Amino acid sequence: MASFNKVILIGNLTRDPETRVTPNGHTICKLGLAVSRTYSTRDGERKEETTFIDIDAFGKQAEVLTKYMRKGRPLMVEGRLKLDQWETNEGQKRNKLSVVLENFQFLGGGREDGASGGSSGGYESSSPPQQQSSASKSPASSDDPLDEDVPF
Repeated sequence: MASFNKVILIGNLTRDPETRVTPNGHTICKLGLAVSRTYSTRDGERKEETTFIDIDAFGKQAEVLTKYMRKGRPLMVEGRLKLDQWETNEGQKRNKLSVVLENFQFLGGGREDGASGGSSGGYESSSPPQQQSSASKSPASSDDPLDEDVPF
């Protein structure tokens, strides 16, 4: 039987990333993501439904998320569903569905003033540099003398 386990979510962080390092040096980051959807009832009333999702990130991705993300900031997450099952001290069986992060994308733009923002998506001055595509660079800004010889 074929199976496929892939999730893509866009939402806002519900809390600052919680990071720890295992004794053998692996970084683990736990995030909370709020994902909302707006819909209309039969009566035409608009309602909003929010789902809260726990996300686990590992390794270098966990380190980057810890460095740049804060509560309220938008994030796109790509990952897989994972079911955790355990038994409480009282003998009750519990389970929780979460997402294991495989890839992510920062959303929102950086702000020049360095102010930290709630849900605005602004990044502090330590945010990753914005990359410029090669098509948007002007020839005068190039430091490479060979760029002038290229006919296109």
